Amino acid sequence: MEDHNVFAGAFVDRSGERRKDPDWLAEAMSAHGTRFVPVWGDRCLAGGDPPGAVLLEHAQVEAFIDEQNVIFLGLFRNHPAFAVSIDRRQEAPFADLGEFKDLRFLGTVLPPDEANLVAHARAIVLWHNASLFCSKCGSASQPEAGGNTRRCCNPVCNTELFPRTDPAIIVLVADGDRCLLGRQADWPEGRYSTIAGFVEPGESLEDAVRREVYEETNIRVGRVSYHSSQPWPFPSSLMLGFVAEATSTDIRLNDGELDDARWFTREQLGSGETGLPFRISIARRLVNHWLGTG
Repeated sequence: MEDHNVFAGAFVDRSGERRKDPDWLAEAMSAHGTRFVPVWGDRCLAGGDPPGAVLLEHAQVEAFIDEQNVIFLGLFRNHPAFAVSIDRRQEAPFADLGEFKDLRFLGTVLPPDEANLVAHARAIVLWHNASLFCSKCGSASQPEAGGNTRRCCNPVCNTELFPRTDPAIIVLVADGDRCLLGRQADWPEGRYSTIAGFVEPGESLEDAVRREVYEETNIRVGRVSYHSSQPWPFPSSLMLGFVAEATSTDIRLNDGELDDARWFTREQLGSGETGLPFRISIARRLVNHWLGTG
């Protein structure tokens, strides 16, 4: 098993010290070897067989670049990399090079380093598109630090705005040779997954695990152990994966968020009759980890 989840891995040297160096950024924009990740709306460009991310040269994207839509991502394969946001209302460009695809699909086909890069690009482009105005005073805001922050244009306010990341726990709860999985009503028939939910203000991750599991299934858990994490830019979550031990077994859907929840044995999950989470998700990795420890 890989030692990181899909979309994760430190494949991009984010070079934070370069973000506030306008001279370096200007030179890097046009440097030989610099590559650009075009993001059309919320989709990234891929092409070839097997599929790969299409990374463009400056001349190819120059017509789409302005001060508001180019973002320094870091160094990728030892060369500067930038994201370029392209308005979805425009016809999709670069049709001769590939096709703009949804990130969930790309996570299943791209090499790990390219999946990490395009997930980074998509996430920060979507944050910019949702943060055109200051969250404190409502004035317009503009990009700073190579596009990695924004600044309120109101000189009285002058608030610095940072990309949003929403922490969420996701947990495989075990009771001996059984694990707890639930499903939402709008999922494909027969698919079940691990329990998940957002962390609330003033709450530790372990407390969030215990609260979410109880709220959704009525199950109390004791020991909680960290497993791994996964950036999940749909649009801005960070999934924090855990395994936990159940101290009760009576399931009741307390908050109505789930359509069903059940205990499953390893034999039941291994039979193929139960639909499991997407292969690229940390939920699937948690299930696979549990199946492999029996």
